[in-house]
Amino acid sequence: MAVSTLTHNLGFPRIGGQRELKWALESYWRGDIDRSELEHRGRQLRAHHWRLQAEAGLDLIPVGDFSWYDQVLDVTAMLGAIPQRFGWPGGTVDLDLYFQLARGQAAGRQSVAACAMTKWFDTNYHYLVPELEPGQRLRLSSTRLLDETAEALALGLAVKPVLVGPLTWLWLARAAEDDGEARLALLPAVVEIYGQLLGRLAALGVRWVQLDEPALVTDLPAPWLDALTAAYRRLSASGPDILLATYFGRLGDHLDRVCALPVAGVHLDGIRGEEALEAAAARLPAGRVLSAGVIDGRNVWRTDLDRTLDLVRRLRARCRGDLWLAPSCSLLHVPVDLNLDDRVPDQVRPWLAFATQKLEELAILKAALAEEDGGASVREALAASRAALAERRVSPRVHRPEVAARVAALTPEDERRALGGSARAALQRARFGLPRFPTTTIGSFPQTPEVRRTRRRWRAGELTDAEYREFLRAEIAAAIREQEALGLDVLVHGEAERNDMVEYFGEQLEGFVFSGNGWVQSYGSRCVKPPIIVGDVARPRPMTVDWIRYAQSLTDRPVKGMLTGPVTLLNWSFVRDDQPRALTCLQLALAIRDEVRDLEAAGTGIIQIDEAALREGLPLRRAEQADYLDWAVRAFRLAAAGVADDTQIHTHMCYSDFNDIIAAVADMDADVTTIESARSDGRLLDAFRAFDFPRALGPGVYDIHSPNLPEPAELLDRLRQARRRIPAERLWVNPDCGLKTRTWDEVRPALAAMVAAARALRAAAD
Repeated sequence: MAVSTLTHNLGFPRIGGQRELKWALESYWRGDIDRSELEHRGRQLRAHHWRLQAEAGLDLIPVGDFSWYDQVLDVTAMLGAIPQRFGWPGGTVDLDLYFQLARGQAAGRQSVAACAMTKWFDTNYHYLVPELEPGQRLRLSSTRLLDETAEALALGLAVKPVLVGPLTWLWLARAAEDDGEARLALLPAVVEIYGQLLGRLAALGVRWVQLDEPALVTDLPAPWLDALTAAYRRLSASGPDILLATYFGRLGDHLDRVCALPVAGVHLDGIRGEEALEAAAARLPAGRVLSAGVIDGRNVWRTDLDRTLDLVRRLRARCRGDLWLAPSCSLLHVPVDLNLDDRVPDQVRPWLAFATQKLEELAILKAALAEEDGGASVREALAASRAALAERRVSPRVHRPEVAARVAALTPEDERRALGGSARAALQRARFGLPRFPTTTIGSFPQTPEVRRTRRRWRAGELTDAEYREFLRAEIAAAIREQEALGLDVLVHGEAERNDMVEYFGEQLEGFVFSGNGWVQSYGSRCVKPPIIVGDVARPRPMTVDWIRYAQSLTDRPVKGMLTGPVTLLNWSFVRDDQPRALTCLQLALAIRDEVRDLEAAGTGIIQIDEAALREGLPLRRAEQADYLDWAVRAFRLAAAGVADDTQIHTHMCYSDFNDIIAAVADMDADVTTIESARSDGRLLDAFRAFDFPRALGPGVYDIHSPNLPEPAELLDRLRQARRRIPAERLWVNPDCGLKTRTWDEVRPALAAMVAAARALRAAAD
């Protein structure tokens, strides 16, 4: 049987090549534009992305990958799963209610907590957690996918609507006192609404629909797997052909079950599970499509086209149905277009491929399959790929023998502090004399328009280094004055000099390069510009010491040194793929260790090493998690352990489910751990109480990602809840994350309320 090959994409970066979606959203939230203008800009951006993908030669264009905030929230709105606290009367979920779910109640109205936010599997993208309530009723409450599909069809495009699958949506949802059964019981109702939607898509003339089920690469319980076949039997009878898409890992022992599902095609992640592609090609029933994710959708390295072409030829020989070629997952996780960037070094540029270039690679693979004798354009593309890969392998940017030697010389003693945690805590209490329930912040203060504008002027050469330095010193001094006036106990310098908690350090470390426009969506309008680790990492000079020393000179209260930890530097960068991630992480740990020791030598007594991304990097399969946690914890301890016992080491983690890593968090041996918990109603703290966490803990008492301003009584209630779970001598008081995205008009009253709540708790305890 002849096997035909087509190309498609699982999703395109929605934020825009110039972050058009970000600017539109923030203009709408500020009230600078109305809803009709926001919708107009969204239509323009979608049409641009669809045309770009069509011009790249894709045979099917994804529709529905665009989202105003988050694709999981889109399904929540579609199903009408709106928590009662939002007072929704039913009907259609409009855009304002949608944003209230994401951000909390709008200004001027009663404060309502936003939905919890956490990481999308093991990525740095965040999704809004669906909340299911007793007696939950569901109904089709949003037709945005239908509307956007009609938009694309009107442009004459061959479309493939994309939607998070019903099993994954329920798996990611949260229900009170739920062991999974309450959520799973809702699957028939969820599937019924999906079926209604698929039927309406079929009426529009849609042939294929992509349902994303990344939950299938996790350790799903047997009842969930048993429910899968019945769910997809119902959906497959709804009209369009279904491409069930899995990604972010291997299906493992779920492969046979997935191959037997009554769907028209299956997509597998060939970057994280290449061996499964060949197995699936042999096991899928005749006539079923195999979609092979052979282009890395999560990293920026150029594809080895020769090797990949060999793979797809083997797959084509084994397939009993059509073979589709695609990225491994949505391209949401990489920047839009390398051609829009003027900062990547010329030597490194040929090594890279952003989203647009990855589509070009798909076109080359398809053409190479069609032209077995090798057309001129194919031969030229393959030669360019070989040359770039060969140059990268031998580049001095990549290999530094002295770094390899330092890693090889490490011993277990390098990872240990002299005294245990309890003995250290006593020394630290004597040194700092802090009150009970000490107050602090996570590190950053508002990055005001003036700060951002001044940084841009300095980068453009409009300000001298001396002028920029004086501006930053003034900002630090102002931040110290603000904190002293608010009554905080442990201060920070505010991080005015930092553009990003990873990029700032990467810019000062050898082994990194940077894009100028390589933005990637993190959540909503929030974007990050991940550094690219191209080679061995080393720290040539101190990175933060002068700023912290200056801040400490302005106050008698302790000022924390603020660093990003090695695991977070790793997980929030595009990491080299030519050596194990664990080895790169140890190199990063040694660089941070050098900075920690220099801060201590300069008189800094409290040093925070943020590991916001520790949980994020945890493999999705339990069998693979122990190895990751071993080397991740080792890297943190290596970074932190070179100090005296009366130096207090803090770490911060956010938007994590700690239940499955709590032992590793304890093993990190930080003296104080601060966490996000404001959106969880204290549920995250249950893991720490159940484990009897042995160190000090600072649960975030208010949600900095919401525009809602907390009241002292509200914060005091949260502190009392925390006090019931955490011994008084170990409880710290802080927001749940850094404050760089907020304004001073928001920060001042919020921190004043926090300090007042801490003082009230002290008074009650005395």
